Amino acid sequence: MNKEYDDIPGTFVFDADRSREGYHLNMFCISLRLAENRAAFQADEAGYLTRFPMTKAQRQSVLDRDWNEMLRLGGNIYYTSKLAANDGVTFQELAARMTGASSEDYRAMMLAGGRSIEGNRYKSEWEGKE
Repeated sequence: MNKEYDDIPGTFVFDADRSREGYHLNMFCISLRLAENRAAFQADEAGYLTRFPMTKAQRQSVLDRDWNEMLRLGGNIYYTSKLAANDGVTFQELAARMTGASSEDYRAMMLAGGRSIEGNRYKSEWEGKE
């Protein structure tokens, strides 16, 4: 179902539908808060993921560490950041990877006030400019 906020570029709004879609993905991610679960996951990532009835695409996004795809498939950034932390990735590094920037460039952008809203309000503003 298309929603009016689907036209916002570079983001996936975490709404009730996305929450339901990503429930098992998010439960996997939050399971990594426990040391024994982190150890089990690190020992056999694919095997550990079978504990959670995720879709094939969700499992693959985890294995590939495709952070944006996890969000598209219902992941919540606060949960998926548990996976990043498990990998030794800081939240700043994670956000930079998700935007395609270096950690230093991402930090500088945020310190300067963030990404400009000009040209970034709606995907429809990009039509014919790509």
